[in-house]
Amino acid sequence: MKKNSLKAWLYLLPAILFLGCFMVYPLVDVLVYSLEEGYNSASQSYYGVGLYNFSYVLRDPYFLQAVKNTFLLVIITVPLSTGIALLISLGLNAIKPLRGFFQTVYFLPYVTNTLAVGLVFMILFKKTAYTDGLVNLMLHAFGAGTVDFIDGPYWAKMFVLCFYTIWVVMPFKILILTSALASVNPEYYSAARMDGANSRRIFRKITLPMISPMIFYLVITGFIGAFKAYSDAVALFGTDLNAAGMNTIVGYVYDMLYGNSGGYPSFASAAALILFAIVLTITCINLLISKKRVHY
Repeated sequence: MKKNSLKAWLYLLPAILFLGCFMVYPLVDVLVYSLEEGYNSASQSYYGVGLYNFSYVLRDPYFLQAVKNTFLLVIITVPLSTGIALLISLGLNAIKPLRGFFQTVYFLPYVTNTLAVGLVFMILFKKTAYTDGLVNLMLHAFGAGTVDFIDGPYWAKMFVLCFYTIWVVMPFKILILTSALASVNPEYYSAARMDGANSRRIFRKITLPMISPMIFYLVITGFIGAFKAYSDAVALFGTDLNAAGMNTIVGYVYDMLYGNSGGYPSFASAAALILFAIVLTITCINLLISKKRVHY
């Protein structure tokens, strides 16, 4: 028995070392940095230990703006992208001809470089001295006025960021949901039709419960991914996100480390731990809700 236990620990040792070096140690290091008050990167010194870094970050207007942007991005993009992906997946599952072709077309944005897609979106929406952009030309065709979506009002910039985020994440969700729909046993549908159930009732009573684990998975990963958003905003608005008013929590952490206001790992660590607490709380809430809503 002891020999088997030793062998099991030897098998687990590489994974334990990897997790310890690249997950546990960085987390402990971030916690230590977040408690060191007045940390100086040059001299590697600090003058005290406490919660001042958290207090500073929570009062920083740039961080509060980043929290607002991140929460809006999460609240808008996660439900919309999941719902649209479900509708498209239902349509793909219903058609037979060219199904593989359409699945490939919908999946293409997922394998395209994020910054490249962001550059295309910026060109489509950006208003310059030479052109109003393709989107504004389309708005003109419907009698609407010109809107500067990249350098204009806050709501316009948030609209572009949400639109872009949904565009980027939706292909993966379509792939997962299409696979989930294909795995539902068709005998359930045959039995329901024999009992006289209509399409809406079949979807609500059979399809939705059967694919609910995949929907829950996409919601959880969608929340986590949206809270970690940064490259999406950089692709659209450049690296100075504070000036554009479109920074995110991850962007704030990066700025505190390497940006124009960089060199403050203690503040960055405090912001990172606050983000960790937010994501952990929302994940736990989703797990509690899933016990009643998800059918395994």
